[in-house]
Amino acid sequence: MKQRARVGLLGGTLDPMHLGHVETARGAMKALALDQVIVLPARVPPHRAGEPMASPFHRFAMAALCAADHDWMTVSDDELQAPGPSFTAATLERLLAAGYDRSQLFFITGADAFAEIETWHRYPDVLKLANFAVVSRPRWPVGDLAARLPGLADRFVTAAATPRGSGTAIFLVDARTPDVSSTDIRRRLSGAQSVDGLVCPAVLRHITRHHLYDSGARAGVANELHGQD
Repeated sequence: MKQRARVGLLGGTLDPMHLGHVETARGAMKALALDQVIVLPARVPPHRAGEPMASPFHRFAMAALCAADHDWMTVSDDELQAPGPSFTAATLERLLAAGYDRSQLFFITGADAFAEIETWHRYPDVLKLANFAVVSRPRWPVGDLAARLPGLADRFVTAAATPRGSGTAIFLVDARTPDVSSTDIRRRLSGAQSVDGLVCPAVLRHITRHHLYDSGARAGVANELHGQD
């Protein structure tokens, strides 16, 4: 049975999840009238050099804590349960097999990440598995993507447009999103600097409780919750 809700998908390492992720998802949701956004923390990020600082368990927990503040957002452990690298194409195929309608799926990504789409696993076929919602990021306006990716320019549509036929489209969403990154948050925390206003309060409490990004923390450390780390 096909799922007819309009569903956004927000993937990534989320090390940690921050308000830039939230506002990127919110921008896509508003522009495309999405019914919900599913957050998908990656187990093995294929485009990242080195292991994430926080374990999959903690990254899922932080995403769930942040999503709890937003009734339109939920979290899935789909990629955490799947073996091997967390390729977007494989994730989308699992969702389609579970009954989701590709015309109602919108993979949300920032314009900075989408600028590297030609390096993604199974490009260009991955673009046929769902719609893509590409959202402006600081210093990365969606209006610049046609020049960066001329081979895809004829597939770009505005958020208000309706794609022709039954195929998928690449929706460009010009939304304001905060200038924040997980890399900067980790750098600030390792230097005992404030990250107030950059992450959800519950996420900051979790980070503080488990000392996830303290100076000297090792990549992949803290695989257990409940005080064992």
